[in-house]
Amino acid sequence: MALLDHAERAGKKILISGGGRCNFTNLHCRPENFLSSNPHFARSALARYTPSDFIALVEKHRIAYHEKTLGQLFCDGSAEQIVNMLLQECAAADVTLFLRTKVHEVRREHQADREHQADKAHRDGQKFTLLTDTAAFAASALIVATGGLSIPKMGATSFGYDIARQFGVPVHACRPALVPLVLGDEQSAIFCDLAGISAEVQTSIGKRSFREKLLITHRGLSGPAVLQISSYWDGVAPVIVDWAPGQEVLSALRSSPGRRDPATAKAALRARLSARLADRLLQVAMPEAWTNHALAMFEQRLHTWSFAPIGTEGYEKAEVTAGGVSTDALSAQTMECREVPGLYFIGEVVDVTGQLGGFNFQWAWASGAAAGRAA
Repeated sequence: MALLDHAERAGKKILISGGGRCNFTNLHCRPENFLSSNPHFARSALARYTPSDFIALVEKHRIAYHEKTLGQLFCDGSAEQIVNMLLQECAAADVTLFLRTKVHEVRREHQADREHQADKAHRDGQKFTLLTDTAAFAASALIVATGGLSIPKMGATSFGYDIARQFGVPVHACRPALVPLVLGDEQSAIFCDLAGISAEVQTSIGKRSFREKLLITHRGLSGPAVLQISSYWDGVAPVIVDWAPGQEVLSALRSSPGRRDPATAKAALRARLSARLADRLLQVAMPEAWTNHALAMFEQRLHTWSFAPIGTEGYEKAEVTAGGVSTDALSAQTMECREVPGLYFIGEVVDVTGQLGGFNFQWAWASGAAAGRAA
């Protein structure tokens, strides 16, 4: 078996993940944590290679790890431990790694050629030929694990999608996911001078919501709560932010008519948010009166603050790519193309996108195990 990588080092994206400590899986991994045109596609592979399976591999290699939050598992040391573990497993399985090996062309023996060379095909089983700068590789099975378009400076390209299209495999439109959002001029003028300030919020689009940290940036919004909801943003719908999930911020004002004034409102907001952010929200949404109705409307706005992004930070800042090789063209059990026997697609190149927190790595491990067992 041969593993071809155009990079100069194996596992570059693994090495930068999780702040260098690699969020290698999530204890609570379920099909519901994934976005796909077919929400049930990932179920089979995830059930047959679970977080426990990968944890067992980590423990076999004596890699210390910890749960950070929400089921997210990280190395105590560095992400390099995971890369070294995978390289050791490759060596044990007699896999030869070829770095700095860029594939220029993929060929497949056509049916007519196979009939003409039936005896030869029966003998060697070769269906695919890959041409590189230095050599040609022939194999009966080709597994495409090229990733998506995110983080091009790490070497991301469209090559996996190009292979799919070459063989007539449909590819759903791709877009950046788990990506910071950019605000328009009006909302930027209100918030972006607060860059660096964060708050625990709940972000929502429709019925989808996430309760985590939001970070204000020089161009808009980021942080886990925003990265999560960005995968579900269609470019049109507003992103709703609850600045105080589960809390009634202005309860003291509503129960004490004699204390209804800007100073008391500011104190109430500052008890929940950083002073500068609290003051800014009050400045923007200050009630014109301090009636029960006005306070109720102000409270409601704090829990349903609407942002209208004008775009994202793009693939340069996106952690993953949404969309990709259509799951309709693949077997959910093996990742093999239904119409191109011997051709498999796994990981991020497939139209299966995980939420933030180790889910995308678990999909890589699970889909890779499914294809590897079948091939």
